[in-house]
Amino acid sequence: MKIIDFEHGDPRLTGDLLPVLLELRPHLTEELFLRILAEGQGQGLRFSAAYDDAGVCVGAAGWRIVANTHLVRKLYVDDLVTAATARSAGVGHALLAHLEGHARAAGCTALTLDSGTQRTDAHRFYFRERMAVTAFNFVKPLV
Repeated sequence: MKIIDFEHGDPRLTGDLLPVLLELRPHLTEELFLRILAEGQGQGLRFSAAYDDAGVCVGAAGWRIVANTHLVRKLYVDDLVTAATARSAGVGHALLAHLEGHARAAGCTALTLDSGTQRTDAHRFYFRERMAVTAFNFVKPLV
């Protein structure tokens, strides 16, 4: 498995990564994804992808480094998804380990993410990865 950190504007973001990301975020279109990339770049949004030995993208992670008063500096994972065809093959573990390396190199105190309450399979994975539930995430829709 090979993990690649994409630079903004890399055509593999839409050609390789987006189809995997759509498994988690089915509301995205290519146009919307490109708009999010353009706006998110200034907010530190980055993407990494995992490729299998055949060169097929099988995992995607959207992430950023954030300064806040709670953890001081953290790596926040916006998106973490393994293609359905590659689940239970170590892709998620490899992506998290890769992101943890970025977090440690950047002097972060934690790696954090949010996970929908309905994603029980994902929760089991996060617990196996030694992650803990430390807070609730509250949302007030504005649309």
